Amino acid sequence: MSLKENMDALKEELNSEEKFLESAIKTERFIKRYQKPLMAGVASLLLAAGGAIAYQAYTDAKIESSNAAFNALLQNPSDSGAEATLKNDNPKLYDVWKLSRGIAQNDPTILEALKSSEAFGVADIATYESAVIKKEIASLEKYTKMQGALYKDLAQLQLAVDAIEKGNISLARQKIALIPEDSPLYQVGQALSHYGVK
Repeated sequence: MSLKENMDALKEELNSEEKFLESAIKTERFIKRYQKPLMAGVASLLLAAGGAIAYQAYTDAKIESSNAAFNALLQNPSDSGAEATLKNDNPKLYDVWKLSRGIAQNDPTILEALKSSEAFGVADIATYESAVIKKEIASLEKYTKMQGALYKDLAQLQLAVDAIEKGNISLARQKIALIPEDSPLYQVGQALSHYGVK
């Protein structure tokens, strides 16, 4: 290698070291200038992560507690401690349990109390079951007009059966005709129409 090539290589090496040193100095100045905001940012990230972990642990504990209470209530429905735990830890699951108890006991008071439940389907089913238990035809009729009613077709069938029992065959046919063909109860309605409504 010639002397000129050695000098060029040395200059390049010095330039790269100078650039590295310059960027290190800039980074150091940046860190010194924004040290407190950077520390606060790191601390807030750590606090947020810690909070998320703590919240997840709390949620998991509540789920575990409510599942244990639910299982205890399935074994012994009169366990008031398990009922209170379930009501506090998981109100929606509590409403589902109360719905099952109301239906099993044919208790319209329990079902009436669940008409305002926020658990999916509980208020809907409680409304239907309460009307059936009380034999309130007006309530069943009102239920069939509710948008998205889960038991709408079953309520139509119930109204048709009631109309047949009262001897109102034309009303029974109207109610059966309201059951759509894609409904699982369509065949039952057709059978009722064929054998029950003459």
